[in-house]
Formats: sequence, C-alpha cells, structure tokens
Amino acid sequence: MTEINKQDIVSLREKTKAGVMDVRKALEESGGDIVKAEEILQKVGAAKAQSKAERPTGSGMIETYTHADGKIGVMVEVACETDFVAKTDEFKTLAHDLALQIAAMDPTSVDELLDQEFIKDPTKKIAVLLQETIAKTGENIKVVRFQRFLLGA
Repeated sequence: MTEINKQDIVSLREKTKAGVMDVRKALEESGGDIVKAEEILQKVGAAKAQSKAERPTGSGMIETYTHADGKIGVMVEVACETDFVAKTDEFKTLAHDLALQIAAMDPTSVDELLDQEFIKDPTKKIAVLLQETIAKTGENIKVVRFQRFLLGA
C-alpha cells in the first residue's frame, strides 16, 4: 500500500474541493499519482451530480454582477434543494463565478454556458465546476436562467 502524503491530500482537496475521505481514497486508488487521483475525483463528482440530477431544486439565489463601470450587467438564477445550501459560501461563490463567466464570455444559453471553459481555471469547464459544488454540498444544483445586459444594446 502506498504511503499517502498529508500535503498531497491538502493540495488536491484545495484544487478539487472534494471531501477529505474522497481525496484520500482517490490517492490510494491511484497509488499516490496526483493527476490520476484528480481524474478519479472528477468521475466521482460527475457520478454524484448525476445521482442527484432529478431531485427538485426549490431554493437558491439570484446573483447580480456589473462590469466595465456599469456597462455590462448580469443576473443569474442558480437553484439548489434547500435554503441551508443556498446560504453557504460554496454556493454563493458558484453563483458569483457564474455571473462573472456570463459577463466575460456572453453565452447564449445555459447549455452553452456549461460547455465553456471556466475563465478562472481554463483546465475545467463550467459543468465540472457545477459538479464539484454538487459533490461538495450534497445537493442538486442547477443554473436555471440568466440574462446579460450591455448598455445601449
């Protein structure tokens, strides 16, 4: 059995936002290979997200963001299952990051948004960012709708 380095757990957890035990299992399964462990965690996150996909989302928040001295504005509705999760820092950060993404990349639909590379980390797509938050919070999360406003358009 491969000895798992505590620093590897901390580093991978910060990068993936996965739980400590999930990170440890992925590192053990990959024989300590960080890249393989990250791939395992992405698959686990996707499976968790898929298992929650049909659960109803009756809570959430509307995040707003303005950019370029008020010349671009975004409103995005992000839904989750409970008010408890809607109040967490993870959920609020996700909603804000989605608003930033929409302001910067101007997607035309939710599907297009989910398929875009994340502006803060081009190695992952928005869909993966959503999956990571679902895995971390344990609840279904959906981008319901959004609107991007451009002054004078």
